[in-house]
Parts: sequence; structure tokens; C-alpha cells
Amino acid sequence: MKKLNLLRRLITPVLPVVFTIGIVSTSCGQDDRPGIFENTPTIQDDAKNYSTEYIVEGLTNPWGMVILADGSLLITEKEGKLIHAKNGTKTEIPGLPEVSSRGQGGLLDIVLHPNFESNQWVYFSYASEEGEGEGANTAIMRARFDGSKLSDQQVLYKASPNSKKGQHFGTRMAFDDEGYLYFSIGDRGDRDVNPQDITQDCGKVYRIHGDGTIPESNPFYNEEGAKKAIFSYGHRNPQGMFFHPEYKEIWVNEHGPQGGDEINIVQKGANFGWPLVSYGINYDNSQLTEITSKEGMEQPIYYWVPSIAPSGFGLVPGDVYPDWAGYLVVGSLKFQYLELLEMDGKEVVGRTKLLDGEGRLRNVTIGPDHYIYAAIEGKGIIKISPKN
Repeated sequence: MKKLNLLRRLITPVLPVVFTIGIVSTSCGQDDRPGIFENTPTIQDDAKNYSTEYIVEGLTNPWGMVILADGSLLITEKEGKLIHAKNGTKTEIPGLPEVSSRGQGGLLDIVLHPNFESNQWVYFSYASEEGEGEGANTAIMRARFDGSKLSDQQVLYKASPNSKKGQHFGTRMAFDDEGYLYFSIGDRGDRDVNPQDITQDCGKVYRIHGDGTIPESNPFYNEEGAKKAIFSYGHRNPQGMFFHPEYKEIWVNEHGPQGGDEINIVQKGANFGWPLVSYGINYDNSQLTEITSKEGMEQPIYYWVPSIAPSGFGLVPGDVYPDWAGYLVVGSLKFQYLELLEMDGKEVVGRTKLLDGEGRLRNVTIGPDHYIYAAIEGKGIIKISPKN
């Protein structure tokens, strides 16, 4: 079995280099590295060529959501509640595991099995205190939902060790068209160890079967000491994920530091570079790294400077939204709008604000009816419809 002489190597911390800034902005410090702003088109104002309707109200922090075939919704509240919203009524569903709701952790994402109508499997990501060490780390669980309760709960993956750090749990989940479940776990605030070391959890995108078993075709399955569920590494904190049906790829968006949020296309065994390469800087405006690319490390297809703090991700269907066919939608926590990205193949060529000022966009998803649904902190779930 192969050794991990290179991949086990931990990152040498980069000593910060402070540089001069003309105006310090609360949204992002400036950076004069060549080309750093070339990838970010100017965002356009909201065109208002759509209408909106709150279909669920009175939510606090709706982190994840799925729309069922009957039009009802299952919604995760970060504090540890699962809400079933149907015909204007919200019902709390019992049967969740113990959830550690501290910092950025809590009850996070939710997805349905591709064959949910026949097998009733629902998948959850959450912060769990089970296992080695004090604090918590990200876990993946599945359970059956019969319309009123959860049963047959099974923990499929638990990252280790636990950490008292309260940031960067990730995590989003998505199934591809072959039935593999992908999920992200952020670097948990330990950027100098976790992302580049495949013997460690965190700072990774993972791939498992729907029953939790690990595919033998995973890139590091036969590597001695490696976490066999890892599919790609060198990630910071992916909080948006979807399967692209045209390209047959998993796409993620992830938080950078100050500046340098990214859109990445996940590839088997690929290293996405964090924190050795980045388009961002430290929060104290010191330089994180001098380089934005390095041989053997993948480049994002797009990055934001300043950061928008992306959360949620979706591909717009052309049957309901013909003017936006093939565009991407991304929620912005920081600037409180839904960003619509015009695409030319895999290149972002335009940006437009939707729902500007509506609130912190925690999630966005495409329902089985092909409509866009967005989760807004402190409010609820909003449905976007095109104007005729």
C-alpha cells in the first residue's frame, strides 16, 4: 500500500506580512496582487422581473430545506429542530440526534435520497459531540420519515477529533446521478493542519454510498492511513453544493477568508489549495499568502472579491425561468441578497442581485416543481416566480 510521505506532510504556517491599505473597508481589505479583481464582474441591480411569496414564515435560522412531492417542506433550524411545514402549519418532527448548537455548528443541511418516495430516507448533517475529544464535529445521519416522525436513525459518518472551535463545520450535501452522496466539512478553523492532510478529517469533500459504506473507487481508498471517504481536499468551508446534470459534476461554493470566496468543480483526488493558495487575505488585513495558483492545485472557476459569504447553491431550470436558463443562484449572508450568475459554459459573465435587502440568505434550492426557494434568517422560506 502506498505511503503518504507527501500527503501526510503538514502545512508550514505562513507568516503574515502586513501591507498598506488606502481605505480599510469592513467588507474587504484591498489587495494589489496582479489580476486579483479581474474575475469579478460588476454586479447589476435587481431587475424585478419576478414576484415573491413567503410560503413559510416565523423561522429563526433555517439552515437546510427540501420540498416534498406534495408541496410540503422539511426545514432544519440550526438550534436543533426539524420543521414540517404543510398547508400553513408548522410541526416539529421528533427523532433527531443530540445536536451541538454552538458557534456555526448545529442542525445543518438536509437532502432526500433519490428514491425517497419508495424508501423514505432523509439525510442530515449536524454538529455532534459524540466521539473522540471535547467539543464537536460534523456528522452525517440518515433516518426514515413517514410524514410525522423519524425512525431507523443511522449515523453514516462522524468527523474526528472533536474541536471546541466553533467555526467551519461546512456542510452541504448532494447526491449525483449514480447514487453517491457527497458532503463537505470545513477546516474547523485549523487551516495549518486539516485541509492538506488526507489522514485528517476536515477541509474536505467526501463521497459515500447512500448506506454509509465507502466506495472502493474513492481516490484514497487504498492509501495507508488516509480517510477513505475523502473525494477532494484543500477546501476551506464549502456551504453550497449541487450536482450539475449537464456536466455530471459536483459544484461547490465556499467561504474564503477576507476576499476570495470561490466556486469550485469537485474532482476526484484533487487538491483545491487552501491555505497554500488563495485570492483572499487575513481578517486583520495581513497577507495570507503571496500566491494565487500553484502546480498540482486546482483553480476556482470563479471567485468573489470582496467576499459575499455564500450559502446555498442552485442551477436555474429553463422551463420555469427561460430568461435565466443555466444561470446559477447563490445566497449572500454578508450583503443580504440572492446572487444570480449568468453563465457562458463554465464561465461567469454577469451578476445580478435578487431579493436585495430581504435578509441574510442562508440557503437556496430548486424544488421538484423547478421553482427557486430561498431561506432567509429571521423570516422564513420565500418562493420566486417569473413575471409573465
